Amino acid sequence: MSLEEFAGLLPAKERRHISRGMTEQERKLLRKIRAVQSNEKAVIRTHSREMVILPEMVGLTIGVHNGTEFTSVEIRTEMIGRRLGEFAPTNRIVKHGMPGVGATRSSLYVPLK
Repeated sequence: MSLEEFAGLLPAKERRHISRGMTEQERKLLRKIRAVQSNEKAVIRTHSREMVILPEMVGLTIGVHNGTEFTSVEIRTEMIGRRLGEFAPTNRIVKHGMPGVGATRSSLYVPLK
């Protein structure tokens, strides 16, 4: 299946992204993917979070940069048509601790049990 035929199966945003052409960084990533054998367990590292996942990427492990580190993403068939950045979150979940030192003024004097 050609890239244009595959683009016809995608939602509008991804179809437009592929039809307008890939960036140089995405083309470089695609060349690396095509050079690597699918049975090889090498991690391909990239900063290209906006790359649409193509069927030829299935089975590979891609390291997607999230701003501080590379998050390993194992590409499965359910991920086809989505973007790499969706699977590498860029921010952490904030979990606030107990009131006390460093707390806001309103919760500073909550009695501790």
